[in-house]
Amino acid sequence: MATTETSADAEQHATLRVVVIAAAAALGGFLFGFDTAVINGAVDAVRGAFALNAGEIGFTVSCALLGSAAGAWYAGSLADRFGRVRTMQVAALFLAISALGSGLAFGVWDLIFWRLVGGIGVGVASVIAPTYIAEVSPARVRGRLGSMQQLAIVLGIFVALLSDAWLAGAAGGAADKLAFGLAAWRWMFLVAVIPALIYGGLVLGVPESPRHLVAKGRLAEAKDVLRQVLGMSSDSALDKKVGDIAHSLKMEYRPRLRDLRGPTAGLLPVVWVGILLSVFQQFVGINVIFYYSSTLWHSVGFSEADSFTITVATSVVNVLVTLVAIALVDKIGRKPLLVVGSAGMAVTLGVMAWCFSQATGTGADLVLPHSIGPVALVAANAYVVFFGLSWGPMVWVLLGEMFPNRIRAIALAVAASAQWLANFVISSTFPALAQIGLTFAYGLYAAFALISLFFVLSAVRETKGMELEEMPG
Repeated sequence: MATTETSADAEQHATLRVVVIAAAAALGGFLFGFDTAVINGAVDAVRGAFALNAGEIGFTVSCALLGSAAGAWYAGSLADRFGRVRTMQVAALFLAISALGSGLAFGVWDLIFWRLVGGIGVGVASVIAPTYIAEVSPARVRGRLGSMQQLAIVLGIFVALLSDAWLAGAAGGAADKLAFGLAAWRWMFLVAVIPALIYGGLVLGVPESPRHLVAKGRLAEAKDVLRQVLGMSSDSALDKKVGDIAHSLKMEYRPRLRDLRGPTAGLLPVVWVGILLSVFQQFVGINVIFYYSSTLWHSVGFSEADSFTITVATSVVNVLVTLVAIALVDKIGRKPLLVVGSAGMAVTLGVMAWCFSQATGTGADLVLPHSIGPVALVAANAYVVFFGLSWGPMVWVLLGEMFPNRIRAIALAVAASAQWLANFVISSTFPALAQIGLTFAYGLYAAFALISLFFVLSAVRETKGMELEEMPG
């Protein structure tokens, strides 16, 4: 049997078609990044427009993440029932509607509602894209193709922050008016309609996942897709691959939460690993950088224009290091990169905490000493480098491949929901933590980065080069 598996696996190779298909699916990650980061440039303007306090603006910024948790929770069951492609199309629709509603919101509760709608679309896309990419990719390049999700996310963040900066600059400020009498911050939301429509159009042309087709008994279609995406020409190899998928999916036709039950605090150990990977990815505070960085740098003495420039530069760094991670993931492996990332983030976050301990003043009058400002900027960008090399792309790669086939959809939904809830906790509490002190906030994130290092060393299993059908439960 081992010889047959090796022969069938040897026929697999990455075709141009599978790269294009993975890129189209990963565009959901672009919308994920864009929709969650676009609020960065609008924070101060929204706070002023609706007269919000720290708690209210924290909830307004982070409320979309509650929608994302809900979307991630139900995405797996929707994908199993209606297919991966149809579910991606629904996500695109939610994101387009949300962009329109948020840009035209007449009050803070209206804005919160539309951001919740967009959050649902983001949550669905966050689950389906890595699942779909993992299911159509050859094992030997699955890490690189799976990392396209994170590359799309960071590109989405970059484009969102760049458009925020351009719109604010064109208007003279985020609160000032642009075309049709609408404030620049409203256009920051409205422009998200364009990528949502593009995403919806592109996923119309991608094939359904072969694993979903096998689960539904559509074996001939599954073989045709495998032939296209894996470049397999031998009928015997295709039959063997379909047989392997069918065997691994015996228990996956109608996955339920009860399938995740296990001896470790009520869940299977692999499920807890997925949940904790998701939680630590957020508890190191990365989205504080991408949701609040313009406000943060403005609060410590930089002008609004300079704050936007710094934020865009940080997002460029994030894109570049994600490209490096894609080049390394299938050579070095997932676990070594996570270890390096955790150690680097612990150090750089510690440096940031120290820098802000040197600040003078309080609240909006907080100022970093002239010699400390550059150190804080370097530390913040070094932190993004370590995150972008490791916990950014590696968590999504692992979540897409680490679970056995019979529970993959529901386990990924649980892990992704945990990620969004953790993101909500960190993002909604940052304004209040910042009022206590930025030293405390970044010191807390540094502690979580250190804990994540020990977690990876003790609990995370390497999956480099393994077939999805080989993943143990």
